[in-house]
Amino acid sequence: MNLQQLEYIVALDKLQNFVKASEACFVTQATLSMMVKKLEEELEVKLFDRSRQPVKTTAIGEKVVSQAKHILAGARRMKEIIEEEKGIISGELRIGIIPTLAPYLLPLFLKGFLRDFPQVKLLINEFTTEIIIQKLRNGDLDAAVLATPLQEVGLQEDVLFYERYFLYVGKQEKGFSKQFVLPKDIDLSRLWLLEEGHCMRAQVLNLCSLKKQKQVGEQFLYNAGSIETLKNMVDTDFGMTIIPELAAGNLSPAQRKRLRFFRKPVPVREISLVTHREFLKASLVRSLRVSILASIPPHMQQAEQVAVLGI
Repeated sequence: MNLQQLEYIVALDKLQNFVKASEACFVTQATLSMMVKKLEEELEVKLFDRSRQPVKTTAIGEKVVSQAKHILAGARRMKEIIEEEKGIISGELRIGIIPTLAPYLLPLFLKGFLRDFPQVKLLINEFTTEIIIQKLRNGDLDAAVLATPLQEVGLQEDVLFYERYFLYVGKQEKGFSKQFVLPKDIDLSRLWLLEEGHCMRAQVLNLCSLKKQKQVGEQFLYNAGSIETLKNMVDTDFGMTIIPELAAGNLSPAQRKRLRFFRKPVPVREISLVTHREFLKASLVRSLRVSILASIPPHMQQAEQVAVLGI
């Protein structure tokens, strides 16, 4: 038994196909098949049911694959320990980030991070919270930046900052004359929302207590796919929406006049760096945290007189 064989069975368990698994491991299908068969012979168990398509991991095979993941993680961690001792920050970091945060946060820290850590390769993808959670559990992501708290067993949340919510109002709306507003001031029939699947939508629903109301769906004419679309709708002087603080950072002077502040306690979304509790690449993740915090205004790193919205 060797680490290479363990990598092969983990890949085969994940992809459920010998051809795809061999391509992922950069070996021929014949080589992967032979090595998996040798491991089965050594262990005297059948790890995969080859008579089924896609290939199915057997009951005992699932236990062996689970242990193989732990062994491989331990081996990678040994390499990390050595690099940390030498003061080397290098490697590949796979990051997931929610779409309502990515366009506004990434430009703040990305350039500085790549400059400070030239030996690190970042692979960043936008996903919804549900998909990110699954990919963290599967090991397809090393870390994620998203709204919390998640209350997901096995995931570790490290709070980064608190992002205030603002009301963004069209000139013709009733709330346009007010500088400070309360959730009850929002005309629900005029409120633009993000489409289903965005955690920010759930937070806005919680803020406005919409989940307690009947026939909520009939109150909305349109569900947008991005914050920018929501802002553009309001800019036509029709309706209102709720936007997070970073999204307000690039508003024009005319657009900033549309912003209305919520009275204290100010509604916020908590943004955290999330990893699996058995995550590796600890030094890379710490470096990412430092870069993000260095790009965020100090007031956003404090939780004073705010109300964290649930997801």
